[in-house]
Amino acid sequence: MKTPRLTELVQGLPASVPFVGPEAQERARGRPFAARIGANENVFGPSPRAIEAMRRAAGEVWMYGDPENHDLREALAAHHRVAAENVMVGEGIDGLLGYLVRLFVAPGDRVVTSAGAYPTFNYHVAGFGGELLTVPYRDDAEDPEALVALAARSGAKLIYLANPDNPMGSWHAAEEISRMIAELPPGCLLVLDEAYAEFAPEGTAPPLEMDNPQVIRLRTFSKAYGLAGARVGYALGEAGLIAAFDRIRNHFGMSRISQAGALAALHDEAHLAGVVEKIASGRVRLAQIARENGLAPLPSATNFVTIDCGHDGDFARAVLAGLIARDIFVRMPFTAPQDRCIRVTVGRDEDMEAFAAALPEALAQARAGR
Repeated sequence: MKTPRLTELVQGLPASVPFVGPEAQERARGRPFAARIGANENVFGPSPRAIEAMRRAAGEVWMYGDPENHDLREALAAHHRVAAENVMVGEGIDGLLGYLVRLFVAPGDRVVTSAGAYPTFNYHVAGFGGELLTVPYRDDAEDPEALVALAARSGAKLIYLANPDNPMGSWHAAEEISRMIAELPPGCLLVLDEAYAEFAPEGTAPPLEMDNPQVIRLRTFSKAYGLAGARVGYALGEAGLIAAFDRIRNHFGMSRISQAGALAALHDEAHLAGVVEKIASGRVRLAQIARENGLAPLPSATNFVTIDCGHDGDFARAVLAGLIARDIFVRMPFTAPQDRCIRVTVGRDEDMEAFAAALPEALAQARAGR
């Protein structure tokens, strides 16, 4: 029997995923984590209205979801004061990134990102045969000027930038992003990932200009709205750009339950405001825990705090391993010099106290091993 052949491109790819999930780690460890504060999930959960809407939708799950996502698109358009033709709903930002790369990147096409930025984008670029070019972070933040300059030199099709940034939590003011947009080379699309926009200070996101075909903005219900498991993201962009998704997207990718939950969550502004307030207080608490242990918390506009462990990546990895051994799930940046840090998601009071108790022991163990 002859095995069917994979494409030449796929045969050359490693069998990998961008992240090892906490569930896989728990299976390997043989026990659950006491605090799940590593995946930047919103541990405070979705709006009760969203939960109730999803319960009702569960009784109708024998039907496919609306392939046009009509009600949710219309609501998002009204929320952002744009037209529905400027909105595309998809299976989280990760799914939309995959569609974008498929739309624009042929084998050998160049794409620009930051070394150490969100790795799922890189995963999609590799999967479609693109050539990934990177620039380093500058002062623990992505460098818009360097990204544009490299794209201009290389003829890149796409630039990926997250604002606020994951994994560092840093952010740029709207004015700086607007300057970046004005300097984009012809034919280059800026993929502006704004997954953490709801947590950022006023003046972080530039105005929505839906007539510019060189910019697409990505938002999500996974973070502030607490629906990471529902997989709902959306793109905001010029109408022709948005319409191109219909050529290749999975039209039945969104379930009725996810559509209903996101629609209800969007309308519960009071719950969102309460979550944002809890996250802001939690960032203060995480920074306090870091300082109490002689570590330096970095400024954050997200639902996590990146903590400088004060040494190199090997030391930070030892701290991370010590926390995981003590049942605290956290993550860290992958690329030097940012890998001197660990990254901790804001959690519930009991999560924060578990982290506060485990961190001194993990640090002592890491220092003893140097």
